[in-house]
Parts: sequence; C-alpha cells; structure tokens
Amino acid sequence: MQHARHLAATLVVVFALAAAEPGPVRAQTSPAQPGTPGTGEMPIEDYLALLARIAPAAHDGARAYRQAWLQRCGRPLTAAELRVAMAVGDGNPVLMGMIRASHLRDAAALASLASQIDCARGAR
Repeated sequence: MQHARHLAATLVVVFALAAAEPGPVRAQTSPAQPGTPGTGEMPIEDYLALLARIAPAAHDGARAYRQAWLQRCGRPLTAAELRVAMAVGDGNPVLMGMIRASHLRDAAALASLASQIDCARGAR
C-alpha cells in the first residue's frame, strides 16, 4: 500500500511538471541543445534533468519511453511531445506503464510496453 501511495505521489509531481508551460524567460537551455528562441521550448535534456531531481522513477520511465520512441518511430521525441504524453488526460498509458515498470525495475514490462508505442498517434 505504501508503495502505491509513493508512486501516486510521484505521478502527481510529474503531472504538475508536465502541465507547467515554461515561458521564454523561465526556460532553461542546454549548451549542447539550446531551446528554440522565442518559443519557450525547454530542451528535452533539461526537462529530463528536472524529472530526475523530483521523480527518479518518472525520469527513468521517460528516458526508456524516449529511447523506445526513437527506435520505433525513427525520430527523436521532443520535450513538448513528452509533456503532452504525461499531462493529457491520465497520461499516455504506455508512458505511464513505463514509469511504473521503471519504478518496479521490471525489464520485461519495459520491453513489452516499448513495443506498444504508436508512432501514428504521436506521443498522446
């Protein structure tokens, strides 16, 4: 029961971060991958670094989702797509499952979920 409460609290923090739309002044940039000027778009590495600080399981699941996305879809996932996958409705079920599987350290579930990413629907 305590495990479920911890995971639920982690997901609340993740949803809050995902819903936060960084403005151009607040957006962080990375020297290796600057954000698009004037759009307020946070580079995905900065977004993942924030996740790592506040919700390690969400960070690990998001990184696994990002890698699986690249392999299945043949293109990188953007920070905006990751935010949508986390924040719209109850979150993308594959991403939410990958966060849970990362938290449980369930490699088999991660692999199974990675095969379910739907490139045609986008990250929603």
